This record gives sequence, structure tokens and C-alpha cells, in this order.
Amino acid sequence: MDMLIFEVGVAVALITLTGLISARLRFSVIPFYILVGMAVGPHAPQFGIVDLRFIESSSFIEFMGRLGILFLLFYLGLEFSVSRLLKSGKAILTGGIFYVALNFVSGLLLGWFMNLPLQETMVVCGIMTSSSTAIVAKVLVDLKRTANPETEIIMGMIMFDDLFIAIHISILTGLVLSGATSFVSVLLVSLSALLFIVLFLIIGRKSIKYIDKALNIKSSELFLLTIMTLLFLVAGFSETLHVAEAIGALMIGLVLGESRHVSRIEQQIMPFKDFFGALFFFSFGLTIEPSSLGGAVGMTLIAVVLTILSNFGAGMIAGKMAGVSNKASLNVGFTLVSRGEFSIIMANIGKAGGLMASIQSFAVLYVLILAVLGPILTKESPRLYAQYERFRNREKRKETG
Repeated sequence: MDMLIFEVGVAVALITLTGLISARLRFSVIPFYILVGMAVGPHAPQFGIVDLRFIESSSFIEFMGRLGILFLLFYLGLEFSVSRLLKSGKAILTGGIFYVALNFVSGLLLGWFMNLPLQETMVVCGIMTSSSTAIVAKVLVDLKRTANPETEIIMGMIMFDDLFIAIHISILTGLVLSGATSFVSVLLVSLSALLFIVLFLIIGRKSIKYIDKALNIKSSELFLLTIMTLLFLVAGFSETLHVAEAIGALMIGLVLGESRHVSRIEQQIMPFKDFFGALFFFSFGLTIEPSSLGGAVGMTLIAVVLTILSNFGAGMIAGKMAGVSNKASLNVGFTLVSRGEFSIIMANIGKAGGLMASIQSFAVLYVLILAVLGPILTKESPRLYAQYERFRNREKRKETG
């Protein structure tokens, strides 16, 4: 009997239940989606017609997860503005550069320490450099910190990080997925991918008035179909040029983000982003065998420590450049600790390229720990700073006494 639709229904029911639990706990839903995916799958039991192994539907759920990546990146592109980033000031630019550099170097150090091959090391660098835009934005809203002076710095730095990650994904695609073997061939593939991205954005921005005219469509159905056509054609065409489909989705989002129809596009796309995005995290969890995670614990704990230290340093530098207090600077660094969607996209590139399976296990543990720890550190940053000030004052009194 064909159980595909029923199994998808069970998967959506599990995701919904998980979402309700996380909402009740007032916590980021991303680690919960991954965990429920890991709890079921090939190792799970079957209860009558409820088959938690998802044998018939696993490939279909994986495909819907791919759609989730496209909608997540497309929506990010709609929210992102390169011109706004350039206008956001020297402090944000400097902080963003230090943030990317410190976290990327941490990935290189971890790869060297764990004796990883070059491709695996580059994937690890991407996993460790990419903060979670979704978690950071949600935490800032939940803690009512959107009006804080440091929030502009945080959002500027995360925009810079997203821009870097887009470039890094295109390079990784050339390195891991293109089949290129020599340094020269990898470089050529990567450069051609970057050239395509730059040309697409330039042409897209110059064509926006014509796109706006074409999008003057009264029918909501035809408007949505037109947007979906652009999204899937650009994402699919990008993949033929060794540019990840996710980057194609991001690029068309960046172009349409300059459109006067952007609010209408966001309104139409958001339900798809939320639904398929949830399936993306769930499907990632489905691919993970929980018993395989033990071998990545040591590597993950080192990475977590390196990430917290790197974020602390980048936050203090950005805060000092912007002229905000040390307390606000600490909040900048800790708010950006969370990891989520982009780290998983990086891990999926490694999986698609047939890299070491331990990279998937590392990504799971790393995202789970920091998706939980990041919001906690953000919430408790004022108390942590108060503790630090008490300790520093006590040490000063000892020195003077």
C-alpha cells in the first residue's frame, strides 16, 4: 500500500508538536526540529500503520528539505541589502571582518589539530563561521533588545557574515562538488562561480525597473507563480554552473529585495519559508544516526570553546570601534554565538561531495549545542558582565591593598 502521503502527514505532525513544545518553552525551535528528526528514521520502531522509519517518504522529505533551503535563502535575500551594509559604518565593517576572520581561523586551527584533509577543513571553517540569522533575530525580539544601541552593530555584523558565507559556499561548491581535482581547476570553477554571482547582481540591479513593471500583476495567483518561476529557474540554472542552488535562491532574493513589490513578495513567500524550512531541519535530523555522534564529541567541544572565544573577541572589537560600553560589546559577541541553518547547509555540501561522515556528526552536535547555548548566553550577558566587573574590582582592591 502506498503510504507516502500518510508518512509525510506523520512527519508534519511531529514537526508541529515539536514547534508547540519549543514555543511553550520560549526557545529556538531549530534544535528541536533536528532532535525529533534524529529520534525517528531507520532506527525507529513501527506502530501499526505509523511507520516512524519513514522508509517510503524519506527521499521525498529530503527533497522538501531542499526546497526549504531555497526558501530560507530567498527570504534572506529579500531582507538583505548590500547598499545598507555599505552605509552602516566603519564599526560594523571592521567588526564583521574580525568576526569572520577570527571564526574562520578557528576552523583552520581545528582542522589542523584534527588532521583533516583540505576539503573537510574548508567545510568546518564554513560551519564555524556562519552565525544563525534566524535564531539571532528571534532572540533579539524575544528579549526586547531591538532598540538597544548594540543591536544595529549585531545586525550589521550578521549581514556581513551572510555575505561572506554566500561567497564561501560558491568556493566550496567549486572545491567539493564540481569534481575538479587540481588547484587550478578548482580556482577556475570558483572564480567562474563568483563572476556569475557578481554579473547576475549587477544586471539584476540595473534591470529592477523592468522587473517591477513585469510584476505589476493584480492576480495573487499569477504573482506568486511568477515569483516561484524566477526562484526555481535561477536556482536550478545556478547549479548547472557549479554555483550552489541555495546561492541562486539568495541572488534572486537580493535582486527582488530592491523591488517596490518586496513587501508583497515577502508576504506571499513567508508561509513557504516557514513550512519547508521546518522540513529542512527535520530532514537533516533524519539523516543522522544518533549512535554515530559519539566520535565527534571531542572535536565539537573544542569548536564550541573556540567559537565563544572568537565571538567574544569580535564583539569587544566591534563595540570599541562603535563607542558602546563593554557591557554592550559583550552582548554583541554572545548574541552572535548561535549556529543553525547555514552550518547545516555547509554540512550538506560536505555530504553531497562524499566527504568524511564525521563532518555531519560534528555539524549536528555543534549546531545543537550552540543553538541552545547562544540564546542562554545572550540572555545572561548582563549578569555575566556584572560578575566580570565584580571579579575585576576585587582584583584591583587586592593590588592596591
